[in-house]
Amino acid sequence: MANVTVIGAQWGDEGKGKIVDWLAERADAVVRFQGGHNAGHTLVVGENIYKLSLLPSGIVTGTLSIIGNGVVLDPWALRDEMTKLRGQGVSITTENFALADNCALILPIHRDLDGLREAAAGSGKIGTTGRGIGPAYEDKVGRRAIRVCDLAHLDALDAQLDRLCAHHDALRAGFGEPPVDRARLIADLKEIAPFVLEYAQPVWKRLNQVRKAGARILFEGAQGVLLDVDHGTYPFVTSSNTVSGTAAAGSGLGPSAAGFVLGIVKAYTTRVGSGPFPTELEDETGQRLGERGHEFGTVTGRKRRCGWFDAVIVRQSCAVSGVTGIALTKLDVLDGFDTIKICTGYRLNGKVYDYLPAHAAEQAAVEPIYEEMPGWQETTAGARSWADLPAQAIKYITRVQELIETPVALVSTSPQREDTILVRDPFAD
Repeated sequence: MANVTVIGAQWGDEGKGKIVDWLAERADAVVRFQGGHNAGHTLVVGENIYKLSLLPSGIVTGTLSIIGNGVVLDPWALRDEMTKLRGQGVSITTENFALADNCALILPIHRDLDGLREAAAGSGKIGTTGRGIGPAYEDKVGRRAIRVCDLAHLDALDAQLDRLCAHHDALRAGFGEPPVDRARLIADLKEIAPFVLEYAQPVWKRLNQVRKAGARILFEGAQGVLLDVDHGTYPFVTSSNTVSGTAAAGSGLGPSAAGFVLGIVKAYTTRVGSGPFPTELEDETGQRLGERGHEFGTVTGRKRRCGWFDAVIVRQSCAVSGVTGIALTKLDVLDGFDTIKICTGYRLNGKVYDYLPAHAAEQAAVEPIYEEMPGWQETTAGARSWADLPAQAIKYITRVQELIETPVALVSTSPQREDTILVRDPFAD
């Protein structure tokens, strides 16, 4: 059976939650493969609204939901999120939820370091959520992380703690902070360990069994390709690889498991936090997009910066992530504009670029080259077929897929699960 990998093809916040929820109804397993609780998905199911940060979106439908080894896990945040969802009537058991026993943990000292660094950065702030994701990935790569499996062996953790504290104590001293309180850290870990270990297992093994049984696996990405630590607008990026190829390494399945790669693309462009944004609109139009699109971060509540659709970055994202087809979201936010603009290239120092340069200073300096199209006055909200769309909206969609060199597979016309136009089924064999 076909698998599907869902990734954001802009700077995150493209509406992945709704699409993953829509696909999860027909999946047998949903897997998170990177990031941490700095990601946020909002699911609107009938009258109910679910806000997820760590748990895969499939948990709401009762689908087997797995946190893969590529995720950095804050166990306290996981417990709080599970408690909240259970309060909304969502069932979470060892039958429908599992987490990788080789996940690296986000510890309180990671959150401390994240906040200290950002506070001291001044104009160099990169817009981190302050939740410890970056420092946790640093410790993972530095081979000093405490992992989920270590929670079953806390009495034998001295050597690991020596490495961890030698690193963090030196950093904390530089900020005028006291050394790590090892006794407190061990006490905190002992308190949370039973909860975490109940769901811990070698998920690579379980996923291989699921795959061999011919089941459909949905890989759920967090953030967006332009926040990828390699391919994004570095250093204004997240601390993990957000491209589709990470689904293999972050879950324990081979690269052939990714299947149909669905890139989620907003019909305009938004960004949270610092960093370059070529099509940003700091005027009434940008404000109108933000108000109509309710552009506030699911996790942080921060207001999102808004601008016209940038075909250059989406084309680039689709290329580096091997996107098979896109899901175009929030089309209805463009209803009522007399004219709509699409960025088709950049101009920098007299040269035209058809890609986003790698250097941060050049990314900040490029000037967008726009193509204008007539807008439409009719509403697209709630449309479920091409026949429900205004002619100009169809022309806009057609032009978008031409410019990004990737076909449209889905069009989302509201937060509701049913308000989706299906062009190509990602789960088709």
